[in-house]
Amino acid sequence: MTEFEPKIITFLCNWCSYGAADLAGVSRFQYPTHMRIIRIPCSGRISPKMILHAIRSGADGIWISGCHPGDCHYIEGNYYARRKFTLFKELLEYTGLEPGRLQFSWISSAEGVKFAAVAQEVIEAVRKLGPARRLIKSLPEVA
Repeated sequence: MTEFEPKIITFLCNWCSYGAADLAGVSRFQYPTHMRIIRIPCSGRISPKMILHAIRSGADGIWISGCHPGDCHYIEGNYYARRKFTLFKELLEYTGLEPGRLQFSWISSAEGVKFAAVAQEVIEAVRKLGPARRLIKSLPEVA
């Protein structure tokens, strides 16, 4: 039997975290390859609907990463993101989704090593939870 490899949808801020992912790749730092990276202008622009869509479509975990507080290219976008996703994570827990399925981090574009380390931590946290079973849209049976 093979080990469960979770599907992680990763939303990365264009100005910081995406740059860190690029730096990690160029520097050949090892990190899991089964993440699907979505480049976004700012972590504050992510809608909870995007997260719900990813979970309902079969993602086992979601990782959102943006600029460090105070360093946002759009001044306070990451502050909005932090508030929004603290509340949203509590709502998801209320619905029965395990809290470890939604991860949030602050990584600047110069922190390629940190990006690789956090990527590994996110994968391990979701791997321990196993495949997602809640909130996933079930497909109709084909006769």
